[in-house]
Amino acid sequence: MAANDDRSERVARSRVRGLSSPVLVGPGLVGLAMLVLSGCSQPERPESTALAETDAQHWERTALAWRERRLARLTEPYGWLSLVGLHFLDDGEWRVGSGAGSDLEVPAGPADWGVLTVIGERAWFDPAPGVTIRVDGEPVQAPASVAFFPEGHPDARRIEAASVELQLLDRSGQLVLRVRDSEAPTRIGFAGLDYFPFAPQWRIEADWRAHPEGRSLLIANVLGELVHEPNPGSVEFEINGRRFGLEAIDSDDDLFFVFADRTSGRESYGLGRFLYADWPVDGKVVLDFNRAYNPPCSFTEFSTCPLPPPENRLDIRIEAGELAPSVPISGP
Repeated sequence: MAANDDRSERVARSRVRGLSSPVLVGPGLVGLAMLVLSGCSQPERPESTALAETDAQHWERTALAWRERRLARLTEPYGWLSLVGLHFLDDGEWRVGSGAGSDLEVPAGPADWGVLTVIGERAWFDPAPGVTIRVDGEPVQAPASVAFFPEGHPDARRIEAASVELQLLDRSGQLVLRVRDSEAPTRIGFAGLDYFPFAPQWRIEADWRAHPEGRSLLIANVLGELVHEPNPGSVEFEINGRRFGLEAIDSDDDLFFVFADRTSGRESYGLGRFLYADWPVDGKVVLDFNRAYNPPCSFTEFSTCPLPPPENRLDIRIEAGELAPSVPISGP
């Protein structure tokens, strides 16, 4: 579940703007809007825990550098903004191409790329005669047959032609084809990222509460699927005399949080935001909400984002981190 934040020369850096942005909830998410929390009439901010000037300058420099890396990953040629398709595959032969009548139509490349064959959890790709595709950047032609393994497999591969890349995923035993296009309008026309102003008060030291080994957290995604994620513990913190908590997901090197708050569906994205934090040190976890960011599904419908569990819907306005995107999400 780790965020796979997927750089355009047109987008040099993110920017800070005022607190107004449209609510972006795409088709297919009907019913999930009940997860969105309503706003409060008065803003709530943590009591000041101002950093020393040198600390504040260092904190802001590192936060700005983080934002630049975030933007670069998001806008790279085959980052999240390039997603243009997500196809759940049954067993059989699937003709891939940019031509009308293809079983799996892609936006660029040959009219007939070739045939993708799926049997259970196995797949292979046969290029059409006279057509050159690229497999992990290397040209391949018929009569070669390419074993097509999904992400996570030691021999996972990506197939490309023109500006399009095909990636195979495994979703609970079903193979799914993800299509990316580096020339997608969502990437080429991307206007940048918007943020709440920097606020040192929203860099909070929280108490770590470890859970028994093996505990999991039930997480729903935008497709309505339910997944058990490893849940090593929770964090608790105080804002203006009120206690709040968030359940953590084990993301190997980091703790991962999916949360919503009372800016969700207003200034920030309606279906919640993501936040990473280091593992606890001496029973403490630093939550820097200035680094809270939007999930991929805020930019494209062709992703399978997790949604905030009930435990992570906060009854407070977190006025820090990314605002809702200012461009429409892509869709059919």
